Amino acid sequence: MEKFAFGDRERHFLQVAIELSAKGMHNGDGGPFGSIVVRGNEIVGEGWNQVLLHNDPTAHAEVVAIRNACQQLGTFQLTDCEIYTSCEPCPMCLGAIYWARPQRVYFANTKEDAAAIDFDDSFIYKEINLPHDQKKIPFIACPDPAALNVFKEWAQKDNRTLY
Repeated sequence: MEKFAFGDRERHFLQVAIELSAKGMHNGDGGPFGSIVVRGNEIVGEGWNQVLLHNDPTAHAEVVAIRNACQQLGTFQLTDCEIYTSCEPCPMCLGAIYWARPQRVYFANTKEDAAAIDFDDSFIYKEINLPHDQKKIPFIACPDPAALNVFKEWAQKDNRTLY
């Protein structure tokens, strides 16, 4: 397994993410979470939890930072970037990070630290592997030929962009 450096550069960027977490919390925008996206030595995206500010349950720091960076860079993938975040990402942010494809993620607080202040996502990790009918929010499959036809049309498109 490759070992990654954590020196003054990384500490600096992690501190910026931590400062954003405090800023958002003090503004009442949402929980105490902050994140930045860095390409080389430049911050290209930033975000803090804005769930309360926008009444948006997806407005987590990492998602906001990813959206900001992608808009700034004009791309939907961050393959040449790193993400710094004040806390280990939740399951939703983890998914967003994998879709964005950064090189690596640095985080300060752990998911256990977050759980200790009532941001406990362990139930989501458990739910992911349950059969649909056993989840707290049931997922009900409703196969439909029209939906499948849209997928078939996509598969035959000559000008599709895969991601």
